[in-house]
Amino acid sequence: MESSETFAIKHFTDLRVWQKSHELYVLVYKEIEILPHTVVIRTTLDEVLHSTGSISAKIAEGFNSRNRRRYVYFLDVALRSTGEAENWLLKLVDCVLMERIKVQPWLDTISEIQRMLRAMIKKLDKRNNTHIQPVVSSSSPRYVPQQNRLFHEL
Repeated sequence: MESSETFAIKHFTDLRVWQKSHELYVLVYKEIEILPHTVVIRTTLDEVLHSTGSISAKIAEGFNSRNRRRYVYFLDVALRSTGEAENWLLKLVDCVLMERIKVQPWLDTISEIQRMLRAMIKKLDKRNNTHIQPVVSSSSPRYVPQQNRLFHEL
């Protein structure tokens, strides 16, 4: 019988989406480390590592944000990093640095991470929108920025 206890997420490493994105980075790192190290190849590989590593890094950074809105922002950056990673992985295939059969599982993992991130963002956005928004009456004075006094003195 399964336990009905809920698992409290106390650290970003408890998040399944972080675990998947971290595993992706480690798998990619181990596999591309054996490729030749010419200048052109190295540039592409650096971008692959940067973009795949950025996914889990932004999830971790967002988790440690002080408010939900910042957390959503970092999850969105992580989501954008999945697109960048996908782009660079496709370049590995199209430049014939790696076979599609080797890269496809990584692309599938990226798709899964994207779905997870979108679901998290949607859930957190829904919570943000439950707050009562302040009502601004039409008679409220509009904010007009002060002009820089240095320019007026000239």
